[in-house]
Amino acid sequence: MKRINFKNIKLAIAAIVTVGVTSSCDVTDLSPANLIPDSEAFATAARVESVVLGVYESAQQGFYLGSAGQAGRGYPFGAANTQQGDMRGEDMYNDQLFYEITYVANHTPFSANNNGMWISIYRMVNRANIVLENLETALQDGVITQEQRDVLRGEMLFLRALGHHELLVHFAIPYMDNPGALGVPYRKVAINDVPLVVENESVGRTTVAEDYAQLLADLNEAEGLLPLDRNFSRARRGAVIGLKSRIMLHMGNWQGVLDEYNKLTGTYSLTDSPVTPFRTVNSTENIFSFVHTPESNAGVNGALPSMYGNPARGGRGLVKVSPLIWRSDFWHPEDLRRSELTDRNAGGIYSFKYPDVVTRTDPNPILRFAEVVLNAAEAHARLGNSAQAIELLNSVRDRALPASVPSFTAGDFAGSEALLTAIFNERRIEFLAEGRRWADIHRLSGEGLMDGIPVKATSRSITSLDFYTTDREIPTDHALPYTDTRFIWPIPQEEILNNSTAPIQQNPGY
Repeated sequence: MKRINFKNIKLAIAAIVTVGVTSSCDVTDLSPANLIPDSEAFATAARVESVVLGVYESAQQGFYLGSAGQAGRGYPFGAANTQQGDMRGEDMYNDQLFYEITYVANHTPFSANNNGMWISIYRMVNRANIVLENLETALQDGVITQEQRDVLRGEMLFLRALGHHELLVHFAIPYMDNPGALGVPYRKVAINDVPLVVENESVGRTTVAEDYAQLLADLNEAEGLLPLDRNFSRARRGAVIGLKSRIMLHMGNWQGVLDEYNKLTGTYSLTDSPVTPFRTVNSTENIFSFVHTPESNAGVNGALPSMYGNPARGGRGLVKVSPLIWRSDFWHPEDLRRSELTDRNAGGIYSFKYPDVVTRTDPNPILRFAEVVLNAAEAHARLGNSAQAIELLNSVRDRALPASVPSFTAGDFAGSEALLTAIFNERRIEFLAEGRRWADIHRLSGEGLMDGIPVKATSRSITSLDFYTTDREIPTDHALPYTDTRFIWPIPQEEILNNSTAPIQQNPGY
């Protein structure tokens, strides 16, 4: 069978719709046996549902080093967004060579981790766009009802926005630094046939402000289409609102953050224990996660329980909790998140948020209500509403502490800067091993509240539990100023070189 080899990354994401869309490759077959035309893929309601589930699958297991599926290491949202977000920060620690490039910021336009994120997200986005276009025909043909069309369209708009925002926090300048800086190509048109490839190459890098405007346009539409029922494994209105809260935070739209928080109170709530969201996946706190099963997960080379799990329990332990945060003065020694959500052996301390090292079924939490609450706490602090900010901060913190530890009061903070620091520190503790640290470093550096990536424990130097439990000196390295070229990832060189009709601009310094 004749194959057309597409070297261009945008072409590589343009695989024609398959039933379920569960695989992708570097080539597009014009008439392969396992592909069917869109007209047939969307010919029945069951097939439409299968294709939609395939978009979720492409988010959970995407592209990495020319492979997909089980070898894909969870790109982009099966596990990789968490691992890359943690390894770009200082609170989780690189213990083996696996994540060295990301941890020490030695990425280039050719390195696999950043290229894999770019490619896998745009593949997912393209699949979502294919569904979005074909839903209208399915509706007109009576294959699906208006209600079904609305829900499925809302889901695809959410996934499209989630993907583009992940790209923005890795490949573009923060919104609060320069909204007019180059963003990323916001892809809204499906590529499901060869002639469409050249046509869509002309979609270049819009500005950060334009990208954020489109994010909100997608999410505002999705919010009006989706029901407000709790379904942690499928995007519903709560997931859309939670993502809008996150985006408003990156934009510095503090009132917008509060507006989104207010929409979710009553439908979602914090659990009594910080452990519950990681042991009861459908808890009132879990807004949206990408699910895994024994048959479909990121594999031993990518799944969170494998990468983060204690080797004494069967994990690989490639990523540890950093002794820097473990020994910090802001993490109370009696905190449940230390005793119940971490694990240890002689070599160090590991996350215990993802305990299933055997079948690797732990979901990857994308949005929890705790994030929305702390977003709102920060927004209140920014607006001068200290009492409300402290109340929300305590609601997350107090559930992890014994009654003997007093709540924060206004007297604990000398001013708004001290209150913000406490909120930022609480985010570091609460979202440890969830990949959220990089996003905070990104936005706060752009605002001038951080000076880039803080100093880290030197890669592969923490060899025993002594570094956590004594005053033994922690070797440090790898700080990266915000002004350093490497603060944001480079656009993959192949993307630039092979877009002959309209090459996009590389980030400065690469």
